[in-house]
Amino acid sequence: MPESAVSPGPPAPWKDFLREVDKRLSGLVELHCLGGFVLTCLYGLPRPTGDIDCISIIPASVSATLLEVAGRGSKLAARYKLRIDYVTVADYPEGYEQRLVEMFPQHFSNLRLSALEAHDLALAKLTRNSPIDRGDVEFLAKAGYLDPNVLMERYGNELRPYLTSEERHDLTLKLWLEAYFPKQQRPVPPHR
Repeated sequence: MPESAVSPGPPAPWKDFLREVDKRLSGLVELHCLGGFVLTCLYGLPRPTGDIDCISIIPASVSATLLEVAGRGSKLAARYKLRIDYVTVADYPEGYEQRLVEMFPQHFSNLRLSALEAHDLALAKLTRNSPIDRGDVEFLAKAGYLDPNVLMERYGNELRPYLTSEERHDLTLKLWLEAYFPKQQRPVPPHR
């Protein structure tokens, strides 16, 4: 687990924003988070971000209320220049829920922020593969958060079966492995 996962709380300006969100919740709400917020606050990527991307809001019945309180166009978003975004189109490994990492445990009364584990976070960036996504994966690899064997195994077992254009994504993963891991660490991909 990254050191920042046991930090006393989120950094400014997130701390005040998330406290305000927490106060407005009437019960326990868990967000499954990915993206720049997770990379910055959990894994230490030195890049500013203004949103918390989440792929799941539990319970789902509070999604609309949460986004009304802290989403795009909300008063909190305007005041803090931060927001919560519910990502409806994303590809991520099938079993990610069992590997979630709690961010800022016991810091809020009602709000629970759970982040995708590093390999799952990297694989969630595979299909888009933008320059920012590649930079994020490179950062995770060079910081020692990624094992190329785990990355390849999870891709093959938990993401690839659900993708279209498998060959394109196979090539993307191969290029990532070549670019971000020393030759002696690279796994040999299985033949399809």
